[in-house]
Amino acid sequence: MLNVNIENISVSVQGSFRKLLSGISFSLPHNCVYTILGSNGSGKSTLIKSLTGLLDYRFYKVKGDVFFNQSNILKIKSDELIKIRKKYIRYVFQDAIKSLDPLKTIKYYFDNSGGEIGKIDELLNQFQLPHYKTISEKHAYELSGGMLQRLNFVLALSAEPELIILDEPTSAIDPINSVLFLKAIRNFVKAGNNSALIVTQDLQFAEKIIDKITLLKDGTITEFVDTNTFFNSDHSANSSLINAYKELSR
Repeated sequence: MLNVNIENISVSVQGSFRKLLSGISFSLPHNCVYTILGSNGSGKSTLIKSLTGLLDYRFYKVKGDVFFNQSNILKIKSDELIKIRKKYIRYVFQDAIKSLDPLKTIKYYFDNSGGEIGKIDELLNQFQLPHYKTISEKHAYELSGGMLQRLNFVLALSAEPELIILDEPTSAIDPINSVLFLKAIRNFVKAGNNSALIVTQDLQFAEKIIDKITLLKDGTITEFVDTNTFFNSDHSANSSLINAYKELSR
């Protein structure tokens, strides 16, 4: 059963006292969608990359612990960490085209996802993408940004991980496909002992998708709370991001 505990994560610049993130702790239980909301430059991408050692340690220093099903994935050997990433955790990054090698066809990524072609074709159809036979022969540069973002999500789902981490999943897609993301994420967390962690500045998407939500601001996060509490309580009243959203929603 999936159980993730993040304890006192701090990220700083190597050779500097400058802290980008500090004192971040939360638990991510199974069958849930947790969302971290924040504006551009708040450190959302830095945070999610720090959780499985994806930051370049030449430039960043990470302190703290991340327990994934009892394994401290920031302290284990690199080969063990690679196995956990490959089998249990999938990322969907905001810059989809940089996530794929332009010299490789999409077939390479499907072959390494571990998913069956029938399941992959079902997911491709669900996300209004060409069938496996057609899209597998393409290179990343032959697809649009929106198609690539949806494709990366299909690749993540087809691997059947326990945890999916999504970085601004709606940044390159239209409102119709945003609805498809909402449905797919919900189905994913209901399918087994799975969970999703999302970082975004899309408040409308966050308000519809989440079980719990927090705000990343000034290098740290508030407590994860439910939607109504987050958007209506006093703790969010001082956030210009939330206030602007409320004004636009009237």
